[in-house]
Amino acid sequence: MAKLIIFSAPSGSGKSTIINYLLTQNLNLAFSISATSRPPRGTERDGVEYFFLTPEEFRRRIADDEFLEYEEVYHDRFYGTLKAQVEKQLADGQNVVFDVDVVGGCNIKKFYGDRALSVFIQPPSVEELRSRLVGRGTDTPEVIEDRVAKAQYELSFAPKFDKVIVNDDLEKAKAEALEVITQFLQS
Repeated sequence: MAKLIIFSAPSGSGKSTIINYLLTQNLNLAFSISATSRPPRGTERDGVEYFFLTPEEFRRRIADDEFLEYEEVYHDRFYGTLKAQVEKQLADGQNVVFDVDVVGGCNIKKFYGDRALSVFIQPPSVEELRSRLVGRGTDTPEVIEDRVAKAQYELSFAPKFDKVIVNDDLEKAKAEALEVITQFLQS
């Protein structure tokens, strides 16, 4: 039976790097395709990177309880995970990987229970997180401080996850994630 693996982490913790590594490891993993109300960017295609919905369509689907989790990031800018899409991927035999915020991760875990493994990628410290975000060179100091403040909130959710992996050494964190996911998929 196909399973679900949920990843959550503060921005800058290395979550995307770890997930991308796991996708190369012959674990039959497939990304959950999220829905969004934003327009496609560049070469993005509906049903590939995202399912693109109007804000009205998104609200209707929320009202119809079609989402495992969703968030309105800005006014009329929604992101969420459609139950039907996840069920389709599971029925196709894919182990579905989620990259979601901490609240969404907890909601998906609650919905699927033991069929899902929730993994929290934790930075070694808030100071280290700040220096990683500064090192990226992609954000203004104000944005970095907002992300650090959000990270402090998100870190309070770590105990709600099945597994916490501290990314103080990327190669070690990747190896630990691979071991944890492999064991879960074989259980």
